[in-house]
Amino acid sequence: MVDIHHPAPGARSAEERPALPQVRRRRLVGIDAARGLALVGMMSIHILPAWNPETYGPTLQWELFAGRAAALFALLAGVGLAFTSGGRTPHRGPAMTGDRVGLLVRAVLITVLGLLINQVMPADPPAYDILVYYGVFFLLAIPFLHLPARALFALAAVAAVVGPVLMQALRGVLPTLEVYNPTLADVLADPGTVLAQVLFTGTYPAVPYLAYLLAGLAIGRLNLRAVRVQGRLLAAGLALAVGAWLVYWVLVLQSGGYDQLMSSTPWLGEDGIDEIIVWGPDPVLPDTSWWWLLVPGPHTNTPVAILQDLGAGAAVLGLLLLVARRGGAWLLPLSAMGTMTLTLYSAHLLALAAMLHYEVPLLWFLIHVAVAALFAVAWHRSFGRGPLERVMGRAAGTGRNLVLRTGPQQQA
Repeated sequence: MVDIHHPAPGARSAEERPALPQVRRRRLVGIDAARGLALVGMMSIHILPAWNPETYGPTLQWELFAGRAAALFALLAGVGLAFTSGGRTPHRGPAMTGDRVGLLVRAVLITVLGLLINQVMPADPPAYDILVYYGVFFLLAIPFLHLPARALFALAAVAAVVGPVLMQALRGVLPTLEVYNPTLADVLADPGTVLAQVLFTGTYPAVPYLAYLLAGLAIGRLNLRAVRVQGRLLAAGLALAVGAWLVYWVLVLQSGGYDQLMSSTPWLGEDGIDEIIVWGPDPVLPDTSWWWLLVPGPHTNTPVAILQDLGAGAAVLGLLLLVARRGGAWLLPLSAMGTMTLTLYSAHLLALAAMLHYEVPLLWFLIHVAVAALFAVAWHRSFGRGPLERVMGRAAGTGRNLVLRTGPQQQA
């Protein structure tokens, strides 16, 4: 949900640039379209039924988007952070300090926005709001902004394993919140429990999700305008997703891992284990065996699930970047929505709070998507960035500019 201003590849930091007229590069439509697709995926998960009453199995949209839409959001947030912190060449010195301050401001504002939206949501929420978690994602990303792509890819791989291990190891000792969407009142009443939820025990735990953000930062450091890079993203993403699933297939389904799950959680039985793999944990993944870290499934946040969703997200991004080279106009509804996902996602959550969508979910899903697309196209053509994106951008820019103004004086 970061508004991306696409810099020229290899752009130098502010203190190194010559005083020449700045040429603004065209936006990478494929990135905006990928973000728009993630938004549509989140809407479908929030509104459409998860199971098919005829087959008693998951619906197509559940199989496509459950867990993966949120992972794609986080991945693209990392790409956006890379663009706003120097692109292929990370900023240095005061410019990087300014980027970090701007990101801190943005993180605080998004967190507060999420808490306020959660305040008006019903006690039994129609959707799990990602915004509070999103703000914490940004806070965790601040120390990594200056790193190049290679280091970021390595750290993303480490985070994909270490994050879930920490999540499982600490789950038994961390306090849990009784609500899925923490509010401002919850923060004031029990800040430690809310922090534990957004870091480890919630729907989108920030520590495991750091893998998506770091991978996105690394991808954003690449030359995403090059067709070779776009093709490699597609191929590598598919390979990673398939490879992660093969790890699950070999170790769990073929080599006794499933039996270990059965013996460690006998009260679940085969049906209970399968439900977690298909539908996700309710509310958290069992911590009775480390074998649980080898299962996929939406919001399980295991290494296998993270790598699978990360690969799928990279493949989607690579594919849409390739499609946009020739067919960018066809992607307009998605790409327009992708330029203002914070605005549209917030409006979508507030509309869900009215609880009108349960009787005719398909109709309300189409209404949400159609209104979002029409508003986004009209607004983007008239004003550019979305309303909330403008507010966030100006606030972050103010924080960054304060650092850049005071930096030379501090060095003198």
